[in-house]
Amino acid sequence: MYRFSNTVIGFLNLFTLLASIPIIGGGLWMARSSTTCESFLQTPLLVVGFVVLIISLAGFIGACFNVAWALWLYLVVMLFLIGTLLGLTIFGFAVTGQGGGVEVPGRVYKEYQLEKYSPWLRNRIKDPHYWSTIRSCILGSKTCAQIVSWTPLDYLERDMSPIQSGCCKPGTSCSYGTGMGMGMGMISSGSSSQEADCYRWNNAPEILCYECDSCKAGVLENIRRDWHKLSVLNIVMLVLLIAIYCIGCCAFRNTRRSESDYPYGENRMSKVRPRWDFYWWRWLYDRKNQIY
Repeated sequence: MYRFSNTVIGFLNLFTLLASIPIIGGGLWMARSSTTCESFLQTPLLVVGFVVLIISLAGFIGACFNVAWALWLYLVVMLFLIGTLLGLTIFGFAVTGQGGGVEVPGRVYKEYQLEKYSPWLRNRIKDPHYWSTIRSCILGSKTCAQIVSWTPLDYLERDMSPIQSGCCKPGTSCSYGTGMGMGMGMISSGSSSQEADCYRWNNAPEILCYECDSCKAGVLENIRRDWHKLSVLNIVMLVLLIAIYCIGCCAFRNTRRSESDYPYGENRMSKVRPRWDFYWWRWLYDRKNQIY
């Protein structure tokens, strides 16, 4: 059992070392693509891949070859990762606690309102550069093309994703005249007070309601759902990382002990590392025994 922790850490880091290779490969493959959505994800993938590669290599070398400084670096980075992951999890729950859809009478799908989401998410989604990237992703995904052939009955009986509900159609409360089928939805003369999104709607496939607040709210709803799933995964990873960190501490202690020639047991020394002149005296003692 004396080297059990070193063996476990060695195998765990060998596995994560191999797992980091496809992560880095995926990030490099995305870097070659001209698709906006893929380039938006390539940087986090590459950062995660290289961090996992470096920390796994340090842990593997330290545990299998008894290199104390490598294990020390491994434990420091692991502690930083645990703290970062804990902070991200708390932050994720804080900013995604608000939001959700509004029931539409007589419809299966829900509609989403931007003001229901946290201020941090709203400010982020309103940034022109950020929204331009998201808009290009939605256009490239052909999300709205999936409901172009829907009949009025389909709109009553079928569900929509948050992005389809917010970006691919005007709000249910909007009232349009006969100009609806001519590329530009004309506001009905009897509706003097309509939501701002009703005026932003356009039948042109490249416009639709991509500049509507409801579209931004639909994107935030997708982010909120994904972030909740990610937060659950983060909790599982936190428990796993803390367990690995504890095993790593045992491996580090074993590695420090292996650097000392003093026996460990009932008569163990209070200091694990021998004094600086220990090896010189040991060498002289051995030479003396060889001569005499």
